[in-house]
Amino acid sequence: MADGADGGPGAGAAGGWVPVRPQEGVMWCDERFNFQATFLQCLAKHVPNIYSAEMDPLLEKQEEMVQAVILCPLECYLFGEDPDIFLEKLQQSGTSQLCGKVFKGGETTYSCRDCAVDPTCVLCMDCFQNSIHKNHRYKMHSSTGGGFCDCGDAEAWKAGPVCTKHDPGASGSAKENSECQLNEEIMERSRRVFPSVIKYIVDMLIWEEEKELPPELTISREKVDSYYCVLFNDEHHSYDHVIYSLQRALGCELSEAQLHTTAIDKEGRRAVKAGHYASCQEAKEDIKRHSENVSQRPLHVEVLHADVMAHQKFALRLGSWLNKLMSYSSDFRQIFCQICLKEEAGSEKPCFISKLMLWDAKLHKGARKVLHELIFSSFFMEMEYKKLFAVEFVKYYKVLQNEYINDDHDRVLSVTALSVQMFTVPTLARHLIAEQNVITTITETLLEVLPEYLDKNDKFNFQGYSQDKLNRVYAVIYDLRYVLVSKPTLWTDRLRQRFLEGFVSFLRILTCMQGMEEIKRQIGQHIEVDPDWEAAIAIQMQLKNILLMFQEWCACDEELLLKAYRECHKAVMKCTMNGRSREKTVFHLCGHTLESRPYRVSADPVSIHLPLSRTLAGLHVRLSQTGAISRLHEFVSPVAAEMWRRNGLSLISQVFYYQDVKCREEMYDKDIIMLQIGASLMDPNQFLLLILQRYELADAFKKMKPTKDQDLIKQCNVLIEEMLQILIYVVGERYVPGVSNVTKQDVIMREIIHLLCIEPMAHSAITKSLPENENNETGLENVIDKVATFKKPGVSGHGVYELKDECLKEFNMFFYHYTKTQHSKAEHTQKKRRKQENRDEALPPPPPPDFSPTFSNVVRILNCDVMMHILRTILQRAVELETHLWTEAMIQMVLHLLSLGLLEEKQQLLKSPEEEVTFDFYHKATRMGSSALNAVNVLMLLEKLKSVPQLETQKDTVNWILQMFDTVKRLREKSSLTTVAAISGSEASKGDETQSTQDKEKAERKRKAEAARLHRQKIMAQMSALQRNFIETHKLLYENTLEAQGKEDSVMEEESMSSAIDYSKIALGPKRGPSVAEKEVLTCILCQEEQEVKLESTAMVLSACVQKSTALTQNRNRVLELSGDTLDPLFMHPDLPCGTHTGSCGHVMHAACWQKYFEAMQLNFRQRLHVEQIFDLENGEYLCPLCKSLCNTVIPIVPLQAQKINSEDAEAIAQILSLARWLEIIIVRISGYSVKNVKGEKQNLPAFANKGMGNSALEFHSILSFGVQSSPKYSSSIKEMLILFATTIYRVGLKVAPNEADYRIPMMTWSTCAFTIQCIENLLETEGKPLFGSLQNRQHSGLKALVQFAAAQRTTSPQVLIQKHLIRLLGVLLPNFKVEDTPSLLEVDMFHILMGVVLSFPSLYWEDAVDLQPSSISSAYNHLYLFHLTTLAHITQIVISSATESPTTRSSDNSEEARSAQSFCREVCQYTSGCFSQDIPGWLVWDCVKKGIMPYLRCAALFFHYLLGISPPEELLQVSEEGQFKALCSYLSLPTNLFLLFQEYWDTVNPLLQRWCADPVVLSCLKGKSIAVKYPRKRNSLIKLPEDYSCLLNQASQFRCPRSDDDEQKHPVLCLFCGAMLCSQNTCCQELVNGEELGACTSHALQCGAGVCMFLKIRECKVVLIEGKTRGCLYPAPYLDEYGETDPGLKRGNPLHLCQERYRKLHLLWQQHCIIEEIARSQETNQIIFGFNWQLL
Repeated sequence: MADGADGGPGAGAAGGWVPVRPQEGVMWCDERFNFQATFLQCLAKHVPNIYSAEMDPLLEKQEEMVQAVILCPLECYLFGEDPDIFLEKLQQSGTSQLCGKVFKGGETTYSCRDCAVDPTCVLCMDCFQNSIHKNHRYKMHSSTGGGFCDCGDAEAWKAGPVCTKHDPGASGSAKENSECQLNEEIMERSRRVFPSVIKYIVDMLIWEEEKELPPELTISREKVDSYYCVLFNDEHHSYDHVIYSLQRALGCELSEAQLHTTAIDKEGRRAVKAGHYASCQEAKEDIKRHSENVSQRPLHVEVLHADVMAHQKFALRLGSWLNKLMSYSSDFRQIFCQICLKEEAGSEKPCFISKLMLWDAKLHKGARKVLHELIFSSFFMEMEYKKLFAVEFVKYYKVLQNEYINDDHDRVLSVTALSVQMFTVPTLARHLIAEQNVITTITETLLEVLPEYLDKNDKFNFQGYSQDKLNRVYAVIYDLRYVLVSKPTLWTDRLRQRFLEGFVSFLRILTCMQGMEEIKRQIGQHIEVDPDWEAAIAIQMQLKNILLMFQEWCACDEELLLKAYRECHKAVMKCTMNGRSREKTVFHLCGHTLESRPYRVSADPVSIHLPLSRTLAGLHVRLSQTGAISRLHEFVSPVAAEMWRRNGLSLISQVFYYQDVKCREEMYDKDIIMLQIGASLMDPNQFLLLILQRYELADAFKKMKPTKDQDLIKQCNVLIEEMLQILIYVVGERYVPGVSNVTKQDVIMREIIHLLCIEPMAHSAITKSLPENENNETGLENVIDKVATFKKPGVSGHGVYELKDECLKEFNMFFYHYTKTQHSKAEHTQKKRRKQENRDEALPPPPPPDFSPTFSNVVRILNCDVMMHILRTILQRAVELETHLWTEAMIQMVLHLLSLGLLEEKQQLLKSPEEEVTFDFYHKATRMGSSALNAVNVLMLLEKLKSVPQLETQKDTVNWILQMFDTVKRLREKSSLTTVAAISGSEASKGDETQSTQDKEKAERKRKAEAARLHRQKIMAQMSALQRNFIETHKLLYENTLEAQGKEDSVMEEESMSSAIDYSKIALGPKRGPSVAEKEVLTCILCQEEQEVKLESTAMVLSACVQKSTALTQNRNRVLELSGDTLDPLFMHPDLPCGTHTGSCGHVMHAACWQKYFEAMQLNFRQRLHVEQIFDLENGEYLCPLCKSLCNTVIPIVPLQAQKINSEDAEAIAQILSLARWLEIIIVRISGYSVKNVKGEKQNLPAFANKGMGNSALEFHSILSFGVQSSPKYSSSIKEMLILFATTIYRVGLKVAPNEADYRIPMMTWSTCAFTIQCIENLLETEGKPLFGSLQNRQHSGLKALVQFAAAQRTTSPQVLIQKHLIRLLGVLLPNFKVEDTPSLLEVDMFHILMGVVLSFPSLYWEDAVDLQPSSISSAYNHLYLFHLTTLAHITQIVISSATESPTTRSSDNSEEARSAQSFCREVCQYTSGCFSQDIPGWLVWDCVKKGIMPYLRCAALFFHYLLGISPPEELLQVSEEGQFKALCSYLSLPTNLFLLFQEYWDTVNPLLQRWCADPVVLSCLKGKSIAVKYPRKRNSLIKLPEDYSCLLNQASQFRCPRSDDDEQKHPVLCLFCGAMLCSQNTCCQELVNGEELGACTSHALQCGAGVCMFLKIRECKVVLIEGKTRGCLYPAPYLDEYGETDPGLKRGNPLHLCQERYRKLHLLWQQHCIIEEIARSQETNQIIFGFNWQLL
């Protein structure tokens, strides 16, 4: 079949196709022939040939052959026509309403919180974007893989079940379309083809013979001795371990072993050796042996015959083919499902699909994926068959789960993971409960897989458990949760009966947990969490929602609730009977007696696991809620009392998890309810006696026997505190629906109020502190706005909720969900608030809601005799100052209980007439304790309590209680209603109107507050005085700040007023202003000693960081040189592709101190090899000792040499030294050097050098005649530092080894200085700040030191070298100087040229015998003319490159500037032979020049200011465009009409302009053959990000790795510099750079950011900063949810939107070159022993 003609549509009734080889084709389509036999014969013949090269398969060729030889003929036969045409028709005729997309790992899924039936209902990206849920409250998450899009499933959504893509809409559904229905013939052929195909797939996948094939696939050729040694994937061995084992066993290369390992991980198996049986068997043993050496179990290896391997591979290919076919037609799906579910008549064997499910755990990864996709695309797309599949699934549920638990593959790869797709469909779940008894099946499965953890008492004991195995058991628990996730609205008898059976079965699990893992309690200390407990706690957490769901299901139906209660009670009693029995003892107190079996908390073991009792308590509350409890009365009372006697006090455990939000609902909260049930059913005195006895406090409240044992007393006090706390909870905690008449919303509101009473909290923090329901919802959003206001975040941090003032009255200090820390923090916060408001500090409890009738007896505890005795005893001890017998916490609790009693009585009195109120707390509290003479009542004790000095803080509370006694007394006495109203009004406002007793205290408090205020004022005054003093002392530091405020010296102000241009503020030329050089005294941060900065002193240095940067690049596509060995850095391209930036943190040290510090660091870090090094000591890196910024060098601080100009001299020289003459002098000087220099070649003298020389011949020394002075003499220490810093710039900037003698060192010095200034200018412009006065102190001192260093560095290099560089630089400006490789005008950055010529120019003054430099006046002219020349060149540059745009409509402007520009353009046009258009209007040219030259002028102003120290004009201290331009021109001695510069120097500049314009590069650019940089250059910013994060996720979902053809989900990351999307952390995109493997991000960063880069990990919503190959850190993404929080890992899943301020902060981090600093800081705070391998990111 492989080599025939195309098959076309068949003719004749048979509907066959004209085959390649007639006999074969006839056999396939002839009815008389057996299709199955023919089909298998064809496979037997071709499959082994197609898949023969398994070691190195040519996948494309294999696929071609499979299509040509097998699939194409098969499709032609099946469809009866050309497959492509047929499938196209099918596709057009309508798609299924169900989406059915199967998620891959990492893909984004969306769930709608408003409409989803439960959280497992999700949509894929496309369906979500086209659905109504896009505008609802949705959540986004990353899929773990294996899920399924629920679009189109009406049962999954309360609204909007279908997106617009899958909505059949008006066109009518697929079924109505006649074309879509397959004709009978095709269906008939399908019924003939599918069984054979399916049987072949099943047979091959479950084939166990390694050497033989089934007889029908064996053709009569000789069996070849060709085998493969096949290695299978498992989850025990690491990547590296498998690679190691393969290398050792097979002796293969590392790359080959990596290739094998990647394939095994992806596909699940791989042939690693081919050959004869014996050699493969040997390889198998070798691999096993090598892998066993390292880990306990060896790798799974098999030897398979080549034919078996081929057929298994083809079976999977057929599976994929069927999978594709399923998506075309519902009829295909139905036929497929029927065949898969068909059982052989009279056979016990399972059907096809069950066979595959049962074999699932033995299949390799690739096969499982194909099988699961097939189930998704067939069964799950047809509701009827989904149901039948679910029935099969439940039938084999136990076997499947057992196999999964013993398997080692992830859950996502197991067929058991499909349970969520069936069990969460409400109708299907109910069908499975009623018909298949699925709840019982699941609980029995649990009981079958957990017996190994049962002890001899049939209780679970998880000592020495396996975490992995338990994680697998949780999957079964999850299934139970899925089945119960949606409650039924309609109950049938069968459903009720089966549910009850399931419930009883579930109670058996709880019975095994009841009382498990008992421990003895440690008095007064937390028990450390033993790891072996974690399993029990974790199971308890997993069961929490299930327990709640069972209770909710029971509560749906009263009949069921009563039956469930009885069943649960029966189980509890059964457990209770088995309890240990002791002799009963009798206990008397206050005339009451208790007979019980003693239980000692300190000695008897207790368990925190009592799920049975707690479930009973939960059902009891629900009975109370529905009122059905009345039907149980005869049954409840004795029972609950008995249950309570046995279990009630287990809640004294102090295990942390017990109160943790994840499990407290079913543990701690239920225990409080159990106590309340006990209290409601028992006599209150008996109840309290029992509690006293359990807490071993029976004797503590009798007459105390004096004891010296401090530990005993302490233990007793701790127990009393705990007991009082429990009593407060039992009486006061009523916020449970059923215990009192509150709703769930009330409960959540109260939780939130108490959380916010501690401190304002973020939304996520509140959510974490609230329990979730079965749908993972906390109900927070519904109520939060009622109790709190949201405060938006700033540039960092997150938004917080603050409690509304009106909710503060709800604060209960003894809220039962507070931990000890939270309790004290909340109390402190609230007292502090009341103090600030000038109110008393009493924090009484808020009035609690009334108990429901079932629980109404609980309040009797408050006014019973034993309670009064307890309260009185404790108060008496406090009054009698028996300090060791009471604590303040104890008194606080007693006061709280008193408050509760009085509030209760007051509420009852206000509701009903006095004679009906039986609650007589007031009466009991005012009754005497005994008939003795010295007897006291509670009221008297309270009065005395006020005078106890240790209880000063409780005074306000005592006053409040006394007031309440008074209120209740009046209510009791029925005094006049007005008084009562007034009293209750005053009481409600809690101390707002002062009582006479409190007047004095208030006045006293006021006096203290006033005194404190005055004290604060005094301190503030002292501080500001100190501050002023500090500013005086450190004037230098504040120089800028003062400038920014524009507070110049009065002299200067007067001067600037008197004349339009302030001559003291000109930086260049003869009118240069005076330098402001002040005495600099700096303090070393290491030794704290001060030193004045002088040339002859030892060096002082600034810590600094030199780094390569692409922050200003105009062309990100330019390939950067990774190594600078051959690079010539003298000229910077105008693109600014990559510069060297020097930044400083501004901290000063002595050079010697720094060297000592650096050596100590080296020593220290050599001893700490195991910790990941944050900095690279080899490359001179260290952290600044003060601010911990990352630095790699130091800048020596060179003092500014103040220079004054004699104005008379200046004027005299001005007459002689014109630009032309100055040029002639230079040219002569340079030519003279060239003659003197033996190696140098004689330069050609420029033509105009000879003009107008007359008789006075210029000679070599003429240059010296305008003023020279001796060069400054630097101390050896400063020189050493100059060399050190220059070498670092050279090393880092060029990425080469340090070499102090290299000729490129000066070039790099000038370059870093120029680039740093350009970066700072760019930053100031972007931020809209003025050029001067707005720099941070660190930038100011760093730049000042850098410019002075650049000027001084020349002295450490040979002057001949500097001259050579100068000549090359001047070659650009003076084309007659042309050196061979001089670039064109358009190929250089003019500011770099300016910097180079100005700093190297003094080298022309060098003489053999004497070291000279130009005097102030010479320098002034040199600077002026060099700057003017460079500016002229730059104007020409701008006109040629940027003034070529066609004009926008604008009225002709005839200003002087426009006319000058027009005439200049005419010249340029002439010199470029007409290439430059003459028609560009003058105003446009002037506009271009003015805008284009601005950055250059700003940079030049910064440079000359820091070089010469001349103060800038006022206008440059503000932001104003027009004023700025004029001020810059004035400061830099330029005319405001820049073209006048050409006119002024025309004779000299004309020949230069001619040469500049005639350059081939310029002409090529003007002709449009090449592109020049336009000015002003664009300001770089981070890429534009979409406002909505889901757009980014959408982008990522469409991302396909360019180097990988598989459809595995990648980790897409987005480069924020250039917008490139990369495939991160994947071997497919690793690159070899200089012999090192680098990940996609790291290698991209080398080109895009010169090693420093910023990426956004899209699927994890995190920003990654990386630097070099070894460093990086995570940084919060600029996307926030509506609560102002980031969401790393999309864990919360709330919709995210771009926060511009945060993104701007990231932009500044980049532009300020602080990324490296941020990484170092992050790594320092999160030191990791084994860090992340950033190299492979």
